[in-house]
Amino acid sequence: MWDRRFLRNIDYYMLFSVLGLVMIGLIMVYSATRANTALNGGDSFLFLKKQLLSVVIGLIGMAVIFFLDYRLPDAAYHVLYGFNFFMLLLVLFVGSEANGAKSWINLGFMSFQPAEFAKLLVILTLSKYLAEKESFSSILDLIPPFIHILPSLVLILLQPDFGTALVFIFFFFAMVYMAGAKGRHLLLVIFTGITVIALIFVCNHYFGFPSVPLKDYQIKRLTSFINPDADPRGAGYNVRQAIIAVGSGRFFGKGLFQNTQGRLGFLPEFHTDFIFAVFCEEWGFLGAFVLLMLYLLFIWRSLKVVQQAKERHGSLIATGIMTMFLFHIFENIGMNIGIMPITGIPLPFISSGGSSMMTSLFAVGYLENIWARRQKILF
Repeated sequence: MWDRRFLRNIDYYMLFSVLGLVMIGLIMVYSATRANTALNGGDSFLFLKKQLLSVVIGLIGMAVIFFLDYRLPDAAYHVLYGFNFFMLLLVLFVGSEANGAKSWINLGFMSFQPAEFAKLLVILTLSKYLAEKESFSSILDLIPPFIHILPSLVLILLQPDFGTALVFIFFFFAMVYMAGAKGRHLLLVIFTGITVIALIFVCNHYFGFPSVPLKDYQIKRLTSFINPDADPRGAGYNVRQAIIAVGSGRFFGKGLFQNTQGRLGFLPEFHTDFIFAVFCEEWGFLGAFVLLMLYLLFIWRSLKVVQQAKERHGSLIATGIMTMFLFHIFENIGMNIGIMPITGIPLPFISSGGSSMMTSLFAVGYLENIWARRQKILF
């Protein structure tokens, strides 16, 4: 049950960082899309209104989650697991395709991306499973929790959505390590996995087998960051334009609404995947520093939740959510400055996208919930 006294235990540092990032995100979505009539259909506020609606729904959901006990009945986790599997399976049959991936379900009045919500749902169900697991005495003990996430992972790869699959792998290793898995076992699994994947791609490239759930242009897009100049008008185009946008902002930036790479059509996906490049072009190094400080504050407070959660289950949920955000931030900013592959991972609270925004705010609700219940309610 909820209690108004929980309000005294809100982590206001975390809340400040999130609201600050959301406000920056709304401004940047409007700035990036307002002048592009081909994208907004002549309504300069179209994407801002959509993003604002997602923020409102996300904040309402965050508040509801905050006041409810995060420790759900056992049956609820089975329902969440089944619902997640059903939605990921459904999108393969009725989903609409965008950028080569069948990831969206269109309801007519709105569309949503099940894979975004799947991240949080899998974290919740996996944390429950790991909280009840007694020990990780052997490397074989990693198999059952991996089987737990495997159906969702396979369905996401079939879309194909390699970026989201990487998020799953990242928070999986963080959560099982937090649950007691030995570091040397995890390193061995990671090394073996990287080796096997590399061999598969090499054999596919030279011999045509085994098949991989990615198209040729998607593979080129993933590897173009290594040498974008090798194909400057093809696979390396996005990386080159993003780097140009980031660099052109210099120290103070060109000013709000003064971006040119996105507005003139040089930078693709400028309101989603590459919105950080647009932000840097307008606000420069100084603005990027402030943005990174807000993210650092948010991650630091998330880490405090992990450390001070009153029981194992809450700590595991917080670990999964924190590492999910950490991967998103590092990967998105990294691909905007040319040090990470292009995977289509959105920048939390900033990129345009309703599913991503709502999932992020719901996740913050869980972090605040766990933080508020870390100790006896203060009167």
